[in-house]
Amino acid sequence: MTDPNATPASTESAPLKQDFIRQIVRDDLASGKHTAIKTRFPPEPNGYLHIGHAKAICLDFGIAAEFGGVCNLRLDDTNPAKEDPEYVRAIQDDVNWLGFEWNDLRHASDYFEVLYLAAEKLIRQGDAFVCDLSPEEVQAYRGSFTEPGRNSPNRDRSVEENLDLFRRMRAGEFSDGAKTLRAKIDMSSPNMNLRDPALYRIKHVEHQNTGNEWPIYPMYDFAHSLSDSVEGITHSLCTLEFEDHRPLYDWCVAKVDLPNSPELTQPLVDTGLPREAAVPRQIEFSRLNFNYLVMSKRKLLALVNDKLVDGWDDPRMPTLQGIRRRGYTPGALRLMVDRVGISKQNSLLDISILEGALREDLDTNAQRRLAVLDPVKVILTNVDPSHEETLTFANHPKDESAGSRNVPFARELWIERDDFAEVPPKGFKRLTVGGEVRLRGAGIIRCDEVVCDINGDISELLCTLDLESRPGMEGSHRKVKGTIHWVSAHHAVPAVVHLYDRLFTVANPDTDEDGKTYRDYLNPNSRRTVTAYVEPAAANAAPETQFQFERTGYFVTDRYDHSPEHPVFNRAVELRDSWQGA
Repeated sequence: MTDPNATPASTESAPLKQDFIRQIVRDDLASGKHTAIKTRFPPEPNGYLHIGHAKAICLDFGIAAEFGGVCNLRLDDTNPAKEDPEYVRAIQDDVNWLGFEWNDLRHASDYFEVLYLAAEKLIRQGDAFVCDLSPEEVQAYRGSFTEPGRNSPNRDRSVEENLDLFRRMRAGEFSDGAKTLRAKIDMSSPNMNLRDPALYRIKHVEHQNTGNEWPIYPMYDFAHSLSDSVEGITHSLCTLEFEDHRPLYDWCVAKVDLPNSPELTQPLVDTGLPREAAVPRQIEFSRLNFNYLVMSKRKLLALVNDKLVDGWDDPRMPTLQGIRRRGYTPGALRLMVDRVGISKQNSLLDISILEGALREDLDTNAQRRLAVLDPVKVILTNVDPSHEETLTFANHPKDESAGSRNVPFARELWIERDDFAEVPPKGFKRLTVGGEVRLRGAGIIRCDEVVCDINGDISELLCTLDLESRPGMEGSHRKVKGTIHWVSAHHAVPAVVHLYDRLFTVANPDTDEDGKTYRDYLNPNSRRTVTAYVEPAAANAAPETQFQFERTGYFVTDRYDHSPEHPVFNRAVELRDSWQGA
């Protein structure tokens, strides 16, 4: 089993990772531009993290660790209307689960006073002004990709008037949307982000950290760039959609100039934080997108709110909380991130890459257990009804250090229903009337008779055990065509097993073609629940223990619902990709 709290393996013996970001870092260290590396992972706490964030987490924390630096976890909490402490707790849990520890836990809201002072500095420099235009008017003035924008009629207000209005905004004098503080850059810039973007907006909304102290909140681009600067971040790693925002990021950092403006960071120093402001460099990389998924927070929230799934941690969801409950491991996600690599080109990756990484990780680390998901009873008629014995099974066929376990064996067994066929198809190598099959680790049986219920369904198979084929006997080497798994009917424990599959039926549910949306492609068979029988050693496992159920797939004991008295298992992934060619 993979330890969910394990830290990433040492990179000392691992091959040197090569990508354009790591090369930039190496060059910066070699040139003396930086003597130490500092990164940050800066999620907005307005939803749960998803698989795409795993790449950012591994990159932000991984690069810091590889180059002897540190990485902060910072919650960019500048939009309290959409944020919730529930998301904050989940984000911290996800980062720890992936095996990383942050240097400092920070919040953009920690810097609200610094950001406010920075905004006043921009006003005094003539680099920002208070604008009265409504959102609709701002849009109309903004222009288009082919036509320049127009200056706001408020753009030439005096410094004194702008400071007065901004301070009145801060005092809560104006209603939501009545005014904004905008940067004074260039309304004719081909980069729309530089057309006098908003830096502050009025929102009379309580904040989870600062309460009702602030009726104004900084816009994301302003807060994000200066938060990086104030923390002394050297390399600000972002996904490609922020590439067009980089000039604004650099503008904010340069115009405010926190490293040479100690008066702006004094409020932090007064609270005991160090003065560590620096000039960060933003570097963009491609997002992680897989087919058969949607990763838009808005759409994921809609799936939850409309009860199309059972919540953010539904094992069918691509959230880190969801795939963790599904049975994914930190090791599998780190392996996937390494295989995908770092590039500047967005692409839609095949989900088989993700599922393959999980299979590889669990094949190495998951112990084996016996479980029957669709049971039919086998009665060994030549075995005494009172006979019971204990067989010894290796926990892992490729890892002797995993040890062994005891598996009970008796006269009555459960086997998989599809391991028997009265009229076997061509090439069938399992049990049939008059045919023989090997019971895994127990001996060879022959089916002599089929017993059906009043509906004509098979209820029992009467079989004979070859007593000379028991483990350790000469007859155990006798060749038969097939081997099947089983559990002792008397000793096996009933278990709820959720058989999860992909949430969508098509590779790209986000196309919105033919008037359809992602909702139209929800897979009605994405979850099927059965009552199975598992050997006692599976039922007794702790929550979040991964197993390979032999010949069936990889499963995990449910993080919340499982107990030895009431076992609950989730299928993480099948042994092989059943969607190939679909």
